[in-house]
Amino acid sequence: MRSRQRRALLLAALESGEADVAGLALRFGVSPSTVRRDLQRLSEENAVRRTYGGAILAAPAAETTLTERQTEQGSQKRAIAAAALTGVEDGETLILDAGSTVLALGQLLKGRRLRVVTNNLALLPVLAAEPGIEVIVLGGALRGTSMGTVGPLAMEALRRITADRVFMSADGVVAGRGLCEASLDQVALKSLMMQQAREVVVLADSTKLGRSEQSAWAPLPAVWHLVTDAPLTDSRVAELAAAGAAVTVATAPGD
Repeated sequence: MRSRQRRALLLAALESGEADVAGLALRFGVSPSTVRRDLQRLSEENAVRRTYGGAILAAPAAETTLTERQTEQGSQKRAIAAAALTGVEDGETLILDAGSTVLALGQLLKGRRLRVVTNNLALLPVLAAEPGIEVIVLGGALRGTSMGTVGPLAMEALRRITADRVFMSADGVVAGRGLCEASLDQVALKSLMMQQAREVVVLADSTKLGRSEQSAWAPLPAVWHLVTDAPLTDSRVAELAAAGAAVTVATAPGD
């Protein structure tokens, strides 16, 4: 069993209440030292909190607002957005998820001829002034922290649309587990977005890789595209590539 698969199973065991190293080692047929190393890696990813003799699941991190996220990793997000648009041709239909990096991508669409399907309300003032862009807004319940819509109304509208590509962001991206978010509504819509698009493109700066501070997950397809500022030598990038990601490395000016 590969280490990332074992770590995913360890998290599932912790969710069911099993917490001591000896019991986990017996369950998975490995040594206690192997379990301790796995728990240490999960602790570094903020997925668990170590205890005497074992671990417990970490409490979900407080969710930051879109405004707060826009001030973080700004140059990296702009570089990722620019790299992600390579290959996008006029006439395509794009699904744009909520999130600050996707917002940076949307701001680069000026002058293009596209159809954009989005739940990202912060994008609307940007795209509304573009005569070549047809905008389809997914209605639903508003999440004020992300300025995105979610829920059954958004999903029902999305089921009637297919797209060439979906551009997604997330609170975290973890090999073997997928995209991490704060709510089940978010991951339900993200999962449907991935189903409705021919190509899945995840935009994630280096701080998002391996991060699993939230409790809701959207599994990624077998083949997908990651655009990040983390180098190919980063072990987290290597794990994501092994899990099916084609990786594009974006370099911010001055790096």
